[in-house]
Amino acid sequence: MKKTKTFIGLALISTVPGYGAGKAGIEKKTNIIYILADDLGFADLGCYGQERIETPNIDGLAANGIRFTQHYSGSAVSAPSRCVLLTGKHTGHAYIRGNDEMEERGDVWNHAAMLADSSLEGQRPLPAGTQILPMILKKAGYTTACIGKWGLGYPGSEGTPNKMGFDFFYGYNCQRQAHTYYPPFLYRNERREYLSNKLLAPGTKLNPGSDPRLETNYDKYTQKEYAPDLMFNEITRFVENNKDNAFFMMWTTPVPHVPLQAPERWIRHYVEKFGDELPYIGNKGYFPARYPHATYAAMISHWDEQIGQLITQLKKLGLYENTLIIFTSDNGPTFNGGTDSPWFDSAKPFKSEVGWGKASLREGGIRVPMIACWPSKIKPGTTSNHISAFWDVMPTFAEVAGVKATDNDGISFLPSLIGKRQPKHEYLYWEYPEGSGSKAIRMGNWKGYITDIRKGNITMELYDLNTDPREQINVADKHPDIIKQLEFKMKEAHRDPIIKQFSM
Repeated sequence: MKKTKTFIGLALISTVPGYGAGKAGIEKKTNIIYILADDLGFADLGCYGQERIETPNIDGLAANGIRFTQHYSGSAVSAPSRCVLLTGKHTGHAYIRGNDEMEERGDVWNHAAMLADSSLEGQRPLPAGTQILPMILKKAGYTTACIGKWGLGYPGSEGTPNKMGFDFFYGYNCQRQAHTYYPPFLYRNERREYLSNKLLAPGTKLNPGSDPRLETNYDKYTQKEYAPDLMFNEITRFVENNKDNAFFMMWTTPVPHVPLQAPERWIRHYVEKFGDELPYIGNKGYFPARYPHATYAAMISHWDEQIGQLITQLKKLGLYENTLIIFTSDNGPTFNGGTDSPWFDSAKPFKSEVGWGKASLREGGIRVPMIACWPSKIKPGTTSNHISAFWDVMPTFAEVAGVKATDNDGISFLPSLIGKRQPKHEYLYWEYPEGSGSKAIRMGNWKGYITDIRKGNITMELYDLNTDPREQINVADKHPDIIKQLEFKMKEAHRDPIIKQFSM
């Protein structure tokens, strides 16, 4: 993809070399923490307009840093979005362009079979030798960790986190395993670590004849060890163990991806706030939930509380001022498993309904919140309308660390963070081969969108995001010149995928 800058490069490294004053005046590189939500909508946070879910600690990051209003995920679903993030290559160039469970291996959706045979776990791996973000930062002397969900290489493959540059990994290797927050095991680096939870296959319904309004009928969905809490324990331990080292930590939580499971005290908080509601009985996949609205909000607020605890730890260790924290989401809000994105208006001002959020290249599916907090460098309480995307993260973090990024499609947004003149993309581009297949491009305020590609459609829709952010008025017939430009740029941005199933 062609990258156009508005000016000839600034000597940013000389002004912000990625260093801060450490103990006894020793210069120490800036720590980097990247917090990645799973299926969190653009407006699921108070600082982005959420009115029902309480997120005071994430809102505090925005108040003490910068809030981006035009940041985009790498794709509309998990695996390709994470591939784009880590490789710095958009989905016109990326190796993984859709979720790929590699079903040719066997019964990969059978959780009992996966428990017995780890070779059925996980998704298509990144190829050996792929240069991704942690490898670059390790060259700069960083200790690296990924704690949460992976999804880019099954156990034993060449694409596991430890083989991809992470010194430490803890969490779910497999996205399908993350369909329960009380799993029978998690991974510590390359090995399973078995928990005191019993296997309850995702999608297990209420017992036949059970009254869906009776709370005790949902008891089986809560077990002893809640995965987000186990992950958070590892996060605080990693920070403590590396307080004297420069570190890069990715917190890739599965929250708030369904199923709806949260600590009881937070569910109670929102039941009192929202009142009684209709149960979710599992008719749209995943586990049933007695209080679906309350539980969705509880998942986010519990996680927000942990983010506050992490910030407190950084302050106590004297690391907060010299730590860059980025918060974002891998795609827009979901539509299944008992969630109710329209009720929360999760993608506001964009549409949140089915077909407009997750799994869609509409704005609600790929426009995501991004907050950056770096007390020693970022002016508090600022807002940026810089148009950026996941493939910009690699060059940004490389610049912060003072090293060169590998070949990528991104442009560093470090200038936006520190109040300098910002180079801009000529356009942003996405391919989404799942479902009926779609492509999207943004150039300035113009958004080009082609859907149903697998059904033979080649007609581009055109929207002016400045006047029509909800993409309701197709103005393609009024701007044939813009359509031609965008069609040309789409062809320029596309390379045929190595994995044939991602072809459209």
